[in-house]
Amino acid sequence: MTVIEPAPPTAPAAAPPTAPAAVPPTARDAALPTAPAAVPPTAPAAAPPTAPDAALPTAPAAVPPLAARTGAVGGSPVRDILAVTARPEVINFAGGLPAPELFDREAIAAAFRDVLAQTPAQALQYSTTEGEPALRTGLAARMSARGLATDADDLLITTGSQQGLSLLATALLEPGDTVLVEDPCYLAALQAFGLAGARVVAVPCDADGVDPRALEELVARERPKLFYTVPTFQNPTGRTLPAERRAAVAEAAARLGVWIVEDDPYGELRYDGERVPWIASYPGAEDRTVLLGSFSKVMAPGLRLGWLRAPAALRRACAVAKQAADLHTPTVNQLAAARCLGGLDAHVARVRDVYRERRDAMLAGLPGALPEGSTWNRPEGGMFLWARLPDSYDTTALLPQVVRHDVAYVPGAPFYAGEPDRSTLRLCFVTQTPEEIGEGLRRLGKGLGS
Repeated sequence: MTVIEPAPPTAPAAAPPTAPAAVPPTARDAALPTAPAAVPPTAPAAAPPTAPDAALPTAPAAVPPLAARTGAVGGSPVRDILAVTARPEVINFAGGLPAPELFDREAIAAAFRDVLAQTPAQALQYSTTEGEPALRTGLAARMSARGLATDADDLLITTGSQQGLSLLATALLEPGDTVLVEDPCYLAALQAFGLAGARVVAVPCDADGVDPRALEELVARERPKLFYTVPTFQNPTGRTLPAERRAAVAEAAARLGVWIVEDDPYGELRYDGERVPWIASYPGAEDRTVLLGSFSKVMAPGLRLGWLRAPAALRRACAVAKQAADLHTPTVNQLAAARCLGGLDAHVARVRDVYRERRDAMLAGLPGALPEGSTWNRPEGGMFLWARLPDSYDTTALLPQVVRHDVAYVPGAPFYAGEPDRSTLRLCFVTQTPEEIGEGLRRLGKGLGS
């Protein structure tokens, strides 16, 4: 078991003093002539007094410190790597970026034109916090068709599914509460829970995902508020939790009393095998599972559109938290996305075909790129592939050397809630063409000395 404890507050650094303004000349200095005058026979008059010392400017007082939690939670290494590797010549396997050439630009542009032409007053106005009814109704129909009966009122539209995590942290967590996560875990979830002051405990996992027996033991011992999981094409590992384990997770949550936060940004990107139902659809999970979804991977991340499906009381609490955060998600984006739902399945099918080919290209090239003794998985969908190099390799230490060969990956260490496996790395296979993937893997092999 690995644990992240909330960091103790650190002493703030005092703000540096500003240089004091120059002291104006005293009245006596101003009155001194350039050439001394003859001393009169009588006693000289006393010089005017100088300005009192109390009038000198002093250094400003230090401002109050930042919240301790901001020092305990670091920035995203993925974002840092993207900033360093933004040069166009770099083949970047680091970011989880959808392929931009596959965005359905014509359909999205037409949707925005129609919305602004037909309903401009509505599109450009404030909206309800819960989200536009047209979008919620369309999403509810899609979820119901996939086996989870859902009404529009069951949904809250969020500004990306990442906001859903932040709202849940606000609604559910007090500082010091325990959260269980997969090991390794989606990095931005660790950030969201850390900023809420939670104590994060990693649940042991294997190639199929979380171990239900280990989860039960930790729920009984740690009494967590929630268990967070990406059970389908997990970030960062790409693994998928089998149906029997999903049923076991739902049963344990019902018996032991814990919230399940099921994050599903990649579920529609399946290339092989059969779809596995959401945990939220299993017996025992109905009244204690929050399901998060997103358009970022299947429509466009720039729209910043996600949603959460939650039991009524928790959904209302999240709506209040959202009111305090941003009032509502942009109206025009919601209305445009609602118009795109009719053609979304056909678009996603095209994206899947392209991504499948890119995944296969990366799998074909890995044996020649990674050192002997390395292992990796074969994800059935999603965007990521997880690799482990021999124990002597530290992928964080090696990254600068690899970047000098104009290729990048994400080291595995930041994804762990506790003791990291420093020989692991994550590769995103969807952003580049098969030809670029082949060249990137050639560079990776050189950078690793393979």
